[in-house]
Amino acid sequence: MIEVTIDSVRVSLTTQQRIVVLKDNTSDRYLAIFIGPFEADAITYELQEIAQRRPLTHDLLKTVIEELGGTLAYVLISDIREDIYYARLVINIGDDRRVEIDSRSSDAIALAVRVRVPIFVAESVLDRAGIRPENDIEVDVEAEDTETDTPAVDTRKLSAFADFLDTLDLDDLGDEDK
Repeated sequence: MIEVTIDSVRVSLTTQQRIVVLKDNTSDRYLAIFIGPFEADAITYELQEIAQRRPLTHDLLKTVIEELGGTLAYVLISDIREDIYYARLVINIGDDRRVEIDSRSSDAIALAVRVRVPIFVAESVLDRAGIRPENDIEVDVEAEDTETDTPAVDTRKLSAFADFLDTLDLDDLGDEDK
């Protein structure tokens, strides 16, 4: 098991689908998991400490576990099959009993941020689906733009833009015969 932290919750610009990005605490690997909008909101609200007027589903689950005498020890993203992530809620009951409950990964993460317990990913999952970022293209702007008196930008990472440019077919650009 490898402990991860939530790096970010993002919205795909092409599909409007939400993605939670988990970062391996021991290396530069990331795991991106597509999640639903409600789970994305539940995670984001808790991370940003935005109070809700009424308990969300994950708040309810937290309360049920506590009222039944259990404590959530951690959550584990345990498997990936056919691009679907599987998770386990690991709950301690009393001093001598541990229960593992099957969960959607998005629900497990939303519960983990509420209870403030570690999130782990099975090493086999990170080996199969983890990604390492490519080196970003860095552009250093050293001087002020004298025409607009705009201060210099130190360094911009343009990898997403560079990736987009690489997909363009520019061979016919400027060919007016077509």
